[in-house]
Amino acid sequence: MMLSLHGVNICLRTLKSKLNEAGLYHIKDYSFPNCVSNDIRLELRGPGQLFGYRTMWQVLKQKYKIRVKRDDVMNLLRELNPRGVESRTHRRFIRRTYHSMGPNYMWHADGYDKLKPFGMAILGCIDGFSRKVLWLECGPTNNNPTVIARYFMSCVRKLGVIPMRLRTDCGTENGIMAAIQCTLRHHHSDYYAGASSHMYGSSINNQRIESWWSIFRKGRSQFWMELFADLREAGYFNRSHEHQCLLRYCFGDVIQKDLDECARLWNSHRIRRSRTAACPGGVPNELYYLPQRFGSRDCGFQIEPAELDVLPEASLSMTPCGDPNMQEYLDFAMEHNQLQKPENWESASELYMKLKEMAQL
Repeated sequence: MMLSLHGVNICLRTLKSKLNEAGLYHIKDYSFPNCVSNDIRLELRGPGQLFGYRTMWQVLKQKYKIRVKRDDVMNLLRELNPRGVESRTHRRFIRRTYHSMGPNYMWHADGYDKLKPFGMAILGCIDGFSRKVLWLECGPTNNNPTVIARYFMSCVRKLGVIPMRLRTDCGTENGIMAAIQCTLRHHHSDYYAGASSHMYGSSINNQRIESWWSIFRKGRSQFWMELFADLREAGYFNRSHEHQCLLRYCFGDVIQKDLDECARLWNSHRIRRSRTAACPGGVPNELYYLPQRFGSRDCGFQIEPAELDVLPEASLSMTPCGDPNMQEYLDFAMEHNQLQKPENWESASELYMKLKEMAQL
């Protein structure tokens, strides 16, 4: 290096001798261990708890002007942050743990839009502790606040309980449901009473229901998506309003029947305990109705029917088809041609093709 850059040819032994004569040595005056330890503790109080020993060594040199051996930093981190050192040895992302005090502590509600291009809007709600599906409904829309509020009120009437907290995304379709939740909880005295009983958040962070939607797609909705995609590719569906109404008319009841079966099977199957959740494993129905068997308690609040009667529960003016004129025409065509309501997807497909031909769509 010295020869190529400076034209000086010198052996290593002579170089070391000259460095000694000039008083140039390796670092000897290292910082006191107590100072190093205190600065490491200071860094561990913030984002520095994620640092490995190499990054921490660099931070100590540049930020705190400390002279310390890298191996000493490694040993100090093992002593001061053993949990962080252990987690980094796994070399994998550490997910946050989901916590729930018991059933009805948190309800997670959200819409499912994968079938929406075909006119089918699905809305679901799941209990965070037990993972019990509380409702799973298919209709013409999941953007109408009145429709969603009706699903919520129907579930509350059926269970006779209001959750301690309700979580939804930030869409305006959840406004009436959120208002009902806060109204029913306004006279309670717990920490989450009143307005705190409803929680807005991003859809991706509504993890309980979002996680269930992925399971739902693998086990149920993928079939319907492929069936309707086949109709589209064959030229029998073009996403027009009329085609969507006709598809809802023929397949709506069949899909709702499938959703009811899906929720029933899910609520009666056994869930293994998750490493990323503090909730126990078990059957959702048992976890929901018998929380004392799992060392928990019901966090909901009992609701009397009289409390619900004072709330304006709007009736659904929307027809299953989604269009009153289209609904009337299709009902007439069914009666005039003595057609039967479909029982499964095969008969629904046949009915769709017949009515499509009659309506010349």
